[in-house]
Amino acid sequence: MQQFVPQGRFFEDFTVGEVIHHWPGRTIRDFDDTWFTLLTMNTNPLHFDEHFASQSQHGRCLVNGTLVFAITVGMSVRDISQTAIANLEYESIKHLAPTFHGDTIYAESEILDKTESRSKPDRGVIYVETRARNQRGELVLTLRRKVLVPKRQPG
Repeated sequence: MQQFVPQGRFFEDFTVGEVIHHWPGRTIRDFDDTWFTLLTMNTNPLHFDEHFASQSQHGRCLVNGTLVFAITVGMSVRDISQTAIANLEYESIKHLAPTFHGDTIYAESEILDKTESRSKPDRGVIYVETRARNQRGELVLTLRRKVLVPKRQPG
């Protein structure tokens, strides 16, 4: 039987102040937004009724903000939480600009702090801010979270 070898970063691999650029970006299509909106039972017509949305201040459909949040977190997994024991907390989620169908999201994360566990010496907490920008470089979302990650095994 093949032994599982974790991929991704461990506690020791993070440096406070480090900025990690996540790749690739993700273009959000209208069908992504429609399915996500219906799946999550969000009935706001701004997300799926083009005629209704054309009469709003933006003049077109907006991408569901929780989809932008979910994609942004997902883009960071490989570099931040691939080895996570747990996501402990999400905080300070800010939607700073609208996202529209056809926009491409790019994300980066900054390591704000790291703290070794006091009770379990094999792990620690990474405190990270992830920022999402559209293809024009406009900041559309920021979030902060704390992730419990293992330490690298000795030897």
